[in-house]
Amino acid sequence: MTPSLPYAADVESPLKPDELDVLRHQYEREGEYVGLQTKFNYAWGLIKSNQRPEQQEGVRLLSEIFRSSSERRRECLYYLALGNYKLGNYAEARRYNDFLLDLEPANLQAGSLKELIDEKVAKEGLMGVAIVGGLAVAAGVVGSMLFRGVRRR
Repeated sequence: MTPSLPYAADVESPLKPDELDVLRHQYEREGEYVGLQTKFNYAWGLIKSNQRPEQQEGVRLLSEIFRSSSERRRECLYYLALGNYKLGNYAEARRYNDFLLDLEPANLQAGSLKELIDEKVAKEGLMGVAIVGGLAVAAGVVGSMLFRGVRRR
């Protein structure tokens, strides 16, 4: 990531447990009539977490808001992209982030997150190629050993 775009700080800045507890208690207190802002705030806190189940719950809540509230969709896009990025769902992360960049091409957070997504996809792609290449070499070695063993008989 280039130093000129340090805006995706939410990737590595979880809330303190007591801060998340405040949001959780507010969300639970409102029960089945939870307000949209309360739900968004809690989902935002969950997305920022380092705990995978909390991140998953945050993405689920934001997805509900995204589907049910057209006036809040733009607000949800970045955090849906961020949550999916943190969960390793890079295609989904890219889809939401690209949609946000289509709406707001100068959005620095989305631009920064795009770089993070692209770096992670490239890195994992290279790791995948290395693993496949290693398996091919191992299969070749085993195959040649078997072939030599058959020829000696």
